[in-house]
Amino acid sequence: MTTPEPQDATETQGPGGYAAARLRLLQEKAPSGPERRAALAALTDDWLAALFAAAAPPKGVALVAVGGYGRAELSPRSDLDLLLLHDGTAPQETVAALADRLWYPVWDLGIALDHSVRTPAQARATAADDLKVQLGLLDARPLAGDTALAAALRSTVLADWRNQAVRRLPELAELCRDRAERSGELRFLLEPDLKEARGGLRDVQALRAVAASWLADAPRDGLDTARRRLLDTRDALHLATGRATDRLALQEQDAVAGELGLLDADTLLREVYEAAGTVTYASDVTWREVGRVLKARSARPRFRGLLGGRTGPKAPVERTPLAEGVVEMDGEAVLALTTRPERDPALPLRAAAAAAQHGLPLSPHAVRHLAATAKPLPVPWPAEAREALVTLLGAGAPAVPVWEALEAEGLVTRLLPDWERVRHRPQRNPVHTWTVDRHLVETAVRAASLTRRVGRPDLLLVAALLHDIGKGWPGDHSVAGETIARDLAARVGFDRTDTATVATLVRHHLLLVDTATRRDLDDPATVESVAAAVGTVGTLELLHALTEADALATGPAAWSAWRASLVADLVKRVTGVLAGEPLPDPEAAAPSAEQERLAVEALRTGEPVLALHAQGEQPLDPEEPEPVGVELLIALPDQPGVLPAVAGVLALHRLTVRAADLRAVDLPAELASGSGPGPGSASGSVSGSATATGPGSATGPGPGSATGLGSVLVLDWRVAAEYGSLPQGHRLRADLLRALDGSLDIPARLAEREAAYPRRRGVQAPPPRVTVAPAESRLATVLEVRAQDAPGLLHRIGRALEGAAVRVRSAHVSTLGANAVDTLYVTRPDGSLLPDEEAVDLARALEEALR
Repeated sequence: MTTPEPQDATETQGPGGYAAARLRLLQEKAPSGPERRAALAALTDDWLAALFAAAAPPKGVALVAVGGYGRAELSPRSDLDLLLLHDGTAPQETVAALADRLWYPVWDLGIALDHSVRTPAQARATAADDLKVQLGLLDARPLAGDTALAAALRSTVLADWRNQAVRRLPELAELCRDRAERSGELRFLLEPDLKEARGGLRDVQALRAVAASWLADAPRDGLDTARRRLLDTRDALHLATGRATDRLALQEQDAVAGELGLLDADTLLREVYEAAGTVTYASDVTWREVGRVLKARSARPRFRGLLGGRTGPKAPVERTPLAEGVVEMDGEAVLALTTRPERDPALPLRAAAAAAQHGLPLSPHAVRHLAATAKPLPVPWPAEAREALVTLLGAGAPAVPVWEALEAEGLVTRLLPDWERVRHRPQRNPVHTWTVDRHLVETAVRAASLTRRVGRPDLLLVAALLHDIGKGWPGDHSVAGETIARDLAARVGFDRTDTATVATLVRHHLLLVDTATRRDLDDPATVESVAAAVGTVGTLELLHALTEADALATGPAAWSAWRASLVADLVKRVTGVLAGEPLPDPEAAAPSAEQERLAVEALRTGEPVLALHAQGEQPLDPEEPEPVGVELLIALPDQPGVLPAVAGVLALHRLTVRAADLRAVDLPAELASGSGPGPGSASGSVSGSATATGPGSATGPGPGSATGLGSVLVLDWRVAAEYGSLPQGHRLRADLLRALDGSLDIPARLAEREAAYPRRRGVQAPPPRVTVAPAESRLATVLEVRAQDAPGLLHRIGRALEGAAVRVRSAHVSTLGANAVDTLYVTRPDGSLLPDEEAVDLARALEEALR
């Protein structure tokens, strides 16, 4: 797009003329870009200059653009940063009247205005007190009036900035850190602030200010392109929303992508993330250089004092060897003077490993030199290169900045070509903290702390780096990732056996946590299926560590003491199977003594009996305590509607259900009168029934009951208190009684709560989906419900099953962010599995009821 010819002042002098010309410019079909920003700035310049001239200003006054407008970077909805500068000779009333004649037309058009009226001395004094003002004045540009006065101010402010850089640059660095803490890292946010987040436009401005100080300069490769991409995205965002916003909200991303001519919102985010990554890396390098320069300047006077004011010969630069061809100098890992990268293909990985192991940044100059001259590694890699990669990953957190330095110069994709597909790839699931590529590196960091638990730390670290490498390919990322990981492991130089192990770990990296949280661990088929997939105890050991590292690197919602205990329990059971130990028969398991006692009491009173036990769950992070874990035992006479009633009452008391086991037990009928033998005696013992009673159970005795027996339903719930406080048992019991007799309208109460806390505007949740898990159990038919998490979801599921001729044996609830996966083990009333067609019909009916 070409910049339009300057218009005659009479065309833009009035607000109407300027507004029409501005609208025409913004409605042109050309894409957003620097040409349109410059054209909009030029149009605005002409209009303001005409306003200034029409106001008949006195001598010694200038209209000055500062900040973004001073850089001629006007986005469609940008505000105008203006300074009315005067030399103090004109009467104050005259200057104030001039300001009114300038500001009011801007306000009349609805354009945001940041304005000030100052003399040069006042401007310098304000800049000395307010860093943001000084940064804005560094980009001052005269629009009209006394241009010499404006130029003199800019020169003076720039000189002040350079003279005070030693004091003001640390202040600017602190400002950047505070902003990053408030707004987060742009390259990892699903709804990033293009201006305020770390790696955004504010950081670009900070880099310009550092360069203007002459103390340090940012790496320039790709920085202009990154800045332009962020500005283009903000332009498109302003046009798509019609608002002056810098936040790239989810609901706006498709429209912004379309405005920029991009394929979709994911493509948009990848481009924005890549730009932010470039800015972030440049910022890290620049601020590190600033710190080094400031440290050297502070040490120099002391050094001169020790020499009595005399200046001697330059002290030799100290170089400490780190690895072959790699030394430490000035707090960075650099290449030795005699190194020849073109003859040493393993040098990039060896240098990276040495830097990470010693907790040092890898010099950007060294990385750039390696990228330009290093010889490609042969395939398969030599052992030295493979060991250097493992050493780099095993360094833990210090490996992250080193890896980012390699990424900045394209070395990672040169080493691992399939990495390109996951670079800067967004993850739409809000549970994830990081983009796919950074999540893989963070998983390796977490795995580094678990290497003492496994026999093959090298396989654990490489599998951690590759476990999500299949994301971005069609289909299940674990299946795609297995093929890619097999190729990459062979490329890296692992033998056939180790390559197969890495591929197995990638293929099944979700197996343990999904099985532990969504399946019945007492079902032998559950444990046997995991054992068959894993194959060996050594692989299981690695998979256990990878599962924990993956979850910890995902985000705080992905791992907890509860999940850790479930996974550990599953691993223990699978280890036994792989060692040849027989699994216990769940059908033969007798109720516990407490379950028996509660069942007898429920049969005797004809009412629910409850017992609450805190689990003593320890938080993984002492500063972020988890909800209190609670075991809730309920015994009550068998009757329809128990599952939805109990689930609804728990939801009303803000208890999150984690798992529910239900079983029917048969007791001698004489216990109901209290005249029979007490619990524990031979004739009064509980006979366990493997069939569990749930929604839709018929009235009368439970399955397997005989004349003279009373059927009691025993429910064992694992719940978490949403706000950390244990519920009171008598209140739960009272509400349960009311729910069972119909006097407590649970759906109405839950609807009232939802209405009181309306959902925030956002992406529409996908509809619920119910599927039948094929051949998952020999004891029951397994239904898997995936839906938007909400209070009372299990209650709604129970109500939906109320009319079906099924019994719920157990329920297992897993929640990640806004998504819930509830797994139900159901049988026919006689305890048999549902036929395939009947199971599919039930799944469809349940799905329809939950929509």
